[in-house]
Amino acid sequence: MNSYLKSLIAEGEHVQQDFKFAINDSKKIARSLAAFANTEGGRLLVGVKDNGRIAGVSSDEEFYMIEAAATRYCRPPVPFEPHEHQIEGKTVVEIIVPKSEQKPHKAPSRDGKYKAYVRVEDQNLLANRIMLKVWLREKKSTGTFFQLKEPEQILLTFLNHKDQHITHSKFTKIAGISRKKAEKILVNLIVIGILGIKLTENGAFYFLREESQEEETQNSRQIPERIKSL
Repeated sequence: MNSYLKSLIAEGEHVQQDFKFAINDSKKIARSLAAFANTEGGRLLVGVKDNGRIAGVSSDEEFYMIEAAATRYCRPPVPFEPHEHQIEGKTVVEIIVPKSEQKPHKAPSRDGKYKAYVRVEDQNLLANRIMLKVWLREKKSTGTFFQLKEPEQILLTFLNHKDQHITHSKFTKIAGISRKKAEKILVNLIVIGILGIKLTENGAFYFLREESQEEETQNSRQIPERIKSL
């Protein structure tokens, strides 16, 4: 089991793994748990420093703080699976969080307001309004239908350039439409798999998914036909 834990630590912190030296704030931990659940799932290794050094947990109180974070400070509660590992005479707690079908899970921000977080590389970032609407749409049993009109054509043409991406504001400007209409189009295209969304500390960027870009290159009419058929 020590080899298992050491292999995890060797990976470092990433989109599905976070190290916590100690648990002293359930609300802060709730943000990590919610972010994992809202993204691809992941694990917390409690008792491990940011540099990968093993410190061990100081008491059983830390487990109860994790439980409080998951059940009291995550809305809805985030399910998790705890495991204890003994290594170098110390205890490391592994908290496994599965990807959730009930997203968005929200947790208190620093100002106490409940907000949705996602995991981006080794950080927890706030989900934006468009991502929240995508999650809401994905829960609906009805499909997504809309016609490919001029704004959509402008957007897809812009994004079809290699490594091209766009912001909500930029799309609004180049298409000459309202932010509300641009938002609706972006949500629709993300839901049906044409666009992807990348969240960063500097905002959200939208891009043509690779498989869609390949289709567009092979046949410029494929994407319009695909959209019209949905």
